[in-house]
Amino acid sequence: MVLYNVTVGIDPEIEAEWLLWMKENHIPAVMATGKFVEHKMFKVLTQQEEETISYSVQYYAQTMNDVERYLNEHAPKLVEEHMKRYRNKHVAFRTLLEEV
Repeated sequence: MVLYNVTVGIDPEIEAEWLLWMKENHIPAVMATGKFVEHKMFKVLTQQEEETISYSVQYYAQTMNDVERYLNEHAPKLVEEHMKRYRNKHVAFRTLLEEV
């Protein structure tokens, strides 16, 4: 199992709208690619920066090949859509983890 984790720091004033958009639009679009078998979303309880509220969005794939295909075939469009919608209102970083 491979975990593709996206941690997003979002401005507090748009948190509720962003959460709704993520749950109703972005996450379903990622899952519709067929590259992931499950997803989870967590609010980060230990905040490093007080200016943002952080969330961890986790997508689980069966193989590294599935993640690579997602990153090459689908991620650019989905990331661009997120960046345009929330320009200057978020920061994000991505991590790949392999189950051991």
